[in-house]
Amino acid sequence: MSEIFNGIMRAISSLLGLAMVFMGGVWILQGFDLAFRVGFMVGHKQWALYGAILALVGACQIVWSNTRQRYYKGR
Repeated sequence: MSEIFNGIMRAISSLLGLAMVFMGGVWILQGFDLAFRVGFMVGHKQWALYGAILALVGACQIVWSNTRQRYYKGR
């Protein structure tokens, strides 16, 4: 049962990281006024920086969730 839970949590963690990368990409595009030209973030370079940080954190989340040690039954 714990192996199933571990797999589900890895999938959820990876999906969360993927959502963060996607949202960071949108923020970058809006910050540089390249796409989605509606909203308060458009044309403000600080949002491009925030988006890059969010995308980096999301990429780290994906890597961490898929490379961490597997659950050992001996614990």
